[in-house]
Amino acid sequence: MSYINFDRHQLVNLEYSLNKELLRANRSGSHSCTTLNHCNTRKYHGLLVCRVPNMDSEKHVLLSAIDETIEQHGEHFNLGLHQFSGHHFSPKGHKYLREYTLAPLPKKTYNVGGVLFSKELIYATDKDCVIVKYTLENARSKTKLIIKPFLAFRNIHSLSKANNDVNTSFETIDNGIQTRMYNAYPYLYMQLSKKAEYKHHPDWYYNVEYQKELDRGYEGLEDLYVPGTFEVEIKKGESIYFSVGLEPIQKPETTLEKLFADEAKSRIPRDSFEGCLKNAARAFFVKNNGHLNIVAGYPWFGARSRDTFIALPGLTLAVGDTKLCKEVLDSMVDELHNRWFPDELSVKQKTYSGIDTQLWFFWALQQYAYQTKNQNKIWKEYGEAMVSILNMYKYGSHYHVHALPNGLIYGGAEGHAITWMNAVAEGIPVTPRMGFAVEVNALWYNAIMFAIETAKLAKDKKFVDEWEPLAKNFPDIFKDTFWSKEKGYLADYVNGEFKDFSVRPNQVIAAGLPYSPISNKISQLVLEKVRLELLTPRGIRTLSPNHENYKPVYEGNAFQRDMAYHQGTVWVWQLQFFVEGYLNIYGVSKLDFVEKLYHGFEQTISEYCIGSIAEIYDADPPHRPKGAISQAWSVGALLRINQIIETYKAKK
Repeated sequence: MSYINFDRHQLVNLEYSLNKELLRANRSGSHSCTTLNHCNTRKYHGLLVCRVPNMDSEKHVLLSAIDETIEQHGEHFNLGLHQFSGHHFSPKGHKYLREYTLAPLPKKTYNVGGVLFSKELIYATDKDCVIVKYTLENARSKTKLIIKPFLAFRNIHSLSKANNDVNTSFETIDNGIQTRMYNAYPYLYMQLSKKAEYKHHPDWYYNVEYQKELDRGYEGLEDLYVPGTFEVEIKKGESIYFSVGLEPIQKPETTLEKLFADEAKSRIPRDSFEGCLKNAARAFFVKNNGHLNIVAGYPWFGARSRDTFIALPGLTLAVGDTKLCKEVLDSMVDELHNRWFPDELSVKQKTYSGIDTQLWFFWALQQYAYQTKNQNKIWKEYGEAMVSILNMYKYGSHYHVHALPNGLIYGGAEGHAITWMNAVAEGIPVTPRMGFAVEVNALWYNAIMFAIETAKLAKDKKFVDEWEPLAKNFPDIFKDTFWSKEKGYLADYVNGEFKDFSVRPNQVIAAGLPYSPISNKISQLVLEKVRLELLTPRGIRTLSPNHENYKPVYEGNAFQRDMAYHQGTVWVWQLQFFVEGYLNIYGVSKLDFVEKLYHGFEQTISEYCIGSIAEIYDADPPHRPKGAISQAWSVGALLRINQIIETYKAKK
């Protein structure tokens, strides 16, 4: 039996199966995403979702879905499933589903009368192409397979509507056709591994309903275009391959089977929790204009600098891929502009507002240096970038970001949120945190200390002499600014005489950095406060339940969700700093506790995005997964936690 599988009773239960989502992605930035029974519930769902050159920097849904029909003795059994306006489901092909297994490849098996029919889908690694393998496992009589593609040809954030501008023409190619709905788009090539009859009957399917969009307060009705159908005889034991992509497949009769097999061999087996995490990690790496970027999350996020640095060590170093880590670091250094990294990497109009982002670069670089034991080469390769960033903070930049004479970093401006807690509801920052943010200043100290460490190895005495005095005095200044002996934890931010002692997770970063500005005793007290009020089985709350602004559930329209995003909602990524700090204090004596936290996530990989980890979770039990279905820094954090656990196990 597959490590993850679903039986007939689960698959025909729409309340269950429509809330389980599948994701496959490749290095070109394309992806396929839908639900367990292939009924799309989001506008972001589709079987071929990719960037379109010369249009914009975002993805487009080209192929929304495929319906398959089995024909025997003149009877037709449609295996498709769509939700239409009014919560009406048709044609209800899910009732034929018998089993869904995840390994070695996602495979759906249907039982239609005397027919046993399976469907496997794979996404090409380096090209915008999805390949479906159909196999007639068993049949007692002559069987025909009818394939009906549903096209959208629109931006992932938009919805397609029936119109008279659609291009209904097509051209015949080897074992298929090429077509495009609008002339601004590239052609879509649809081909089979076996000669098939294509019947052209262009038509619109109206008011396809996306329930998840309606639940999120957005428009959720779409019209999809079907150009025609492919009909082909299929014999018992025979497999037929159907490809949809942006390039034609040469000699599809032989090429498709080989391409499918080669892709299957390159996959990491999803036969364990760690195998699923490693497989999920691969989906986030995307080549873009010669640079290797990390997509923050699927299905709607692009590449983001802050997320990249936080996710990078877990996605690469924790699985032993130091070369991939360095390639991303080098790509990111190329993105530096006026000593800032852009908020979003995959947009044309870049903004630069992350006060902490540049400091996360130091942390990611530090993890790379320590794992490769390459500290003596870091200054030569990255010293120029490191010095320029440190000077930006020291001498000041936009958003009033600057260092005080005592070394503390101040930042912020009215109407802006520039830390990672940057949610904005109806134009107003929910948690502006203007002033001295606790994690920013902890990261600042860690960055300086790491720079001094590598500069010393490179014998850069001038830099060391300039920065060591600041670093030497900083822990005392940090303690005086943020620590409260009476409360027993750190302020979240300080602005003038005001100190915000809302219990938030940002203080845990100070306890989990290689160079921490706080003592072990303070770290112990901070970690205990976080454990008691913020720690959950799914990560760390963004606000204590004891606070009046605490939001127990992340739900509702955009405004309601933005108000809850950092006001209690649980995030996974900060858990790695809790674990690192906790084991630094208690050592192997708390290893069982940490392992329980890590393994507790195993049950989540079959409850939201199959085989991956969600962006966020509700603050209150049962901590349901929410937000993006697969998030880079969530997956990266768990992989890194596993690496930390294994390191401590070796010390036993």
